[in-house]
Amino acid sequence: MSAVYPVRLGRTTCYIVPGDESAVLVDTSTPGTERKLAAAIERLGIALSDVRCIVATHSHYDHVGSLRAVKELTGAAVVMHKHDAGPVIAGRSRTPPGTTNWGKVLGFLMRAVRLPESFAPVRPDVTMDAELSLEPFGIPARVLHTPGHTRGSVSVVLAGGEALVGDLAMSGFPLRARPGIPVFAESVADVYESWEKVLAAGATTIYPAHGKPFPADRLRAILSRRAR
Repeated sequence: MSAVYPVRLGRTTCYIVPGDESAVLVDTSTPGTERKLAAAIERLGIALSDVRCIVATHSHYDHVGSLRAVKELTGAAVVMHKHDAGPVIAGRSRTPPGTTNWGKVLGFLMRAVRLPESFAPVRPDVTMDAELSLEPFGIPARVLHTPGHTRGSVSVVLAGGEALVGDLAMSGFPLRARPGIPVFAESVADVYESWEKVLAAGATTIYPAHGKPFPADRLRAILSRRAR
């Protein structure tokens, strides 16, 4: 098993993965949360300068809102998929269509209140277009392209079977009552294909950005029911 430390910041959970002499951070939450995130890292006994890489699972406001500030605090390299780099460079994201009735209601409410989706722009240091190893950053893990929620979504699968999937799956209130597809997605078909990819990579536990971790077999069971 690999060590994975969740940090809940507002409605988003970020993850810290320490190595022997370094650490990787997955997502950074909304703007203005960088100091809380930095404090959480230091409470683990990790120096901010030891964070060598920040993986942005995708380009949405609640995942990259504090990205530039955290990059400045740590000096870490920002890694993300090339298909989601554009919104991050521009500093503005867009919520995909709802996939469930609740997702459609939430989408309507978000548009009605004009929820802010802009943030400080960042230019990624690494824009991947294929599988990427985090071994150069001191972590035995792979970053996989797992589209569905967005075209350029990625997941981090650690050697111990922990899969940090961003919004590829969701598992908790108020978005879902139980593990399942994200309530917003650009392509539901791609979501299911990406689940297959994560499972094939050896995932045993799913760590979503919204909700609590759950066994990867939950995804396998959903896929099995769909195939009948």
